[in-house]
Amino acid sequence: MSRLHYTLSMVFMMLTSVTSAQAISSKLLDGKTKKPIPYATIQYGENRGVITNEEGTFSFYLEEGEQMLDSVFISSMGYSKTGFSLAQLRDSVIYLKPRAIELSGVYLFDKELGVDAIIEKMKERLPENINKQPIKQRYFLRQSIFGNIQKVDFGFEKSTIEELNKELIDSIAMAIPRSSSHYTETLGDFYKTKGAYKVNVLKAAELYDKKNIGSFEDLGKRMETMFKRNVKPDSYLKIKSGIFSEKVQVEEMLEDLEEENATAEDAEAIKEEIKNDTISGLVDGQKHIFDELLGEVFYQEDTKLDLIDKTRRYEFELAGYAEIDETGVYVVDFEPKGKADFKGRLFINIEDFGVMRIDFENVKNLRNFRLLGIYYRETLYKGSMQFAKLSNGKYDLKFADFNFGRWFRMDRPLDVIEKNKNVKGRRKQNELRLNIDFRMANTNKWELVVFENTLIDQPTFENYKEDKSKKATYMPAYNPEFWDGYNIMEPNQAIKEFTVTAEN
Repeated sequence: MSRLHYTLSMVFMMLTSVTSAQAISSKLLDGKTKKPIPYATIQYGENRGVITNEEGTFSFYLEEGEQMLDSVFISSMGYSKTGFSLAQLRDSVIYLKPRAIELSGVYLFDKELGVDAIIEKMKERLPENINKQPIKQRYFLRQSIFGNIQKVDFGFEKSTIEELNKELIDSIAMAIPRSSSHYTETLGDFYKTKGAYKVNVLKAAELYDKKNIGSFEDLGKRMETMFKRNVKPDSYLKIKSGIFSEKVQVEEMLEDLEEENATAEDAEAIKEEIKNDTISGLVDGQKHIFDELLGEVFYQEDTKLDLIDKTRRYEFELAGYAEIDETGVYVVDFEPKGKADFKGRLFINIEDFGVMRIDFENVKNLRNFRLLGIYYRETLYKGSMQFAKLSNGKYDLKFADFNFGRWFRMDRPLDVIEKNKNVKGRRKQNELRLNIDFRMANTNKWELVVFENTLIDQPTFENYKEDKSKKATYMPAYNPEFWDGYNIMEPNQAIKEFTVTAEN
């Protein structure tokens, strides 16, 4: 269905009788700055709701026969919780007024604490505030990967293999997609205990262009065919890049290629071997994301956000007070002094000094690596994380919006020389000489929402068996009906407009 057709259909549905499903969609903006309000809570029924995406938009459906609501309540930190009628929300822009809160008259302080004392108490209470009990969390996770190749120049100089000519090398460079995007959305249950994770995927979707992968596979097959046709089994390759070189036996490479092209009988044997332990990229991929994401929580030992380990490198300022989930919090800004890398804001519970939210952003590249024509930079490390107090009084992650960006460049010569051990003298048979200049940037964005927290015991964790056969539904274009019936985050405009262009 085209986007125009879908839009007209939705308009028709809203104009028909009240027995039809109603589509409610709006955009939430700050009444003062007119900027979108991301990740606000939209509650449209008991235990039913959605949250706005990074662009402040949200939508939900009221099914046929569902009881009409008197009000839909919208809440976000820094704004008053406000009720709206369905008529106010339908296809509209909603403005929320920021609320300034002074809590000194509400909360009784034994004594007024300075910002340094607040930070010290926050650090002291971390061991008792962090949840270490096994937990099951119902989550929605969106991963967005954006690739941008800024330059591809293989710098063809010489080839004695006729088919490995400048035309082919240039066609390889042209076939590499200059920009790409890959989205994965997953609803599931996340089991966590003592650094060990298990995942139960309930539903998942992937949006990407399969042609980008196919073009690389096709080029690989072409290169393989030319390689087999032009080199002798008793040859070896000498690969040189600058002052480095490596000797590779051609016989070993051909054996590897033959093993990759296994017979049908071999394939059946392999299937039987893994029948009882299917490895799925989806489940293991989700666990990998959680491992990466949870490893970057501010109190982890190896996180790049060194706010706890290197507090003295930061300047802290008490910016004021606010409320999160009807709980008073200190609002503490931090910025670097000396060699620190980040600026941001902490929201610390006034009563137990638990961190309920942290916003952070790097102020400089986190890594700058350069050696012999290889360049690598970590250019972006930015996000927001929120933590919820559980029934045991401890805190665990309930929301994360995390962005990590990298930049890479390779500017090096590359020689591939075929030599034959049975030839006297220099033994050189064929040579391919390139001067590669390759540059690319990559951004990885994770958006995690935890809807439910259930504390469990260790046997429950141990007894749960993962189903690694779960796979994501592939989508060449965004399907707005895929998540019907689920409380999830509204997709952003880029996902809504994502579509794979038809091949010529």
